[in-house]
Amino acid sequence: MSAPVEPEDAKLATLARSARARTGAAQGAAVRDSDGRTYVAASVTLPSLALSALQVAVAMAVSSGALGLEAAVVLGDDPSDAAGVAAVRDVAPGAPVYGADSSGAVTAAW
Repeated sequence: MSAPVEPEDAKLATLARSARARTGAAQGAAVRDSDGRTYVAASVTLPSLALSALQVAVAMAVSSGALGLEAAVVLGDDPSDAAGVAAVRDVAPGAPVYGADSSGAVTAAW
């Protein structure tokens, strides 16, 4: 599968990769809201809380007042994330969501 078509979407993959590398987390994610702001997150795994990187990024956007999302990328060795994609769909049913491997190559689109 190819990289995201839009250059702004490709930037999301770069941001997601940097979040994952910085924290050593299983996943990194980035979303862009309808105002063009980006939110970058890593997965959270605590004894009392487990969230995918995409869930965290969507939560950050919503808690910052984002009214919609334009696109999202989740990146990791296993980028599948049904709960994260569902969170994106709650906010933006038509927004493209890309899954990328650890190198940043897009392997899925939802």
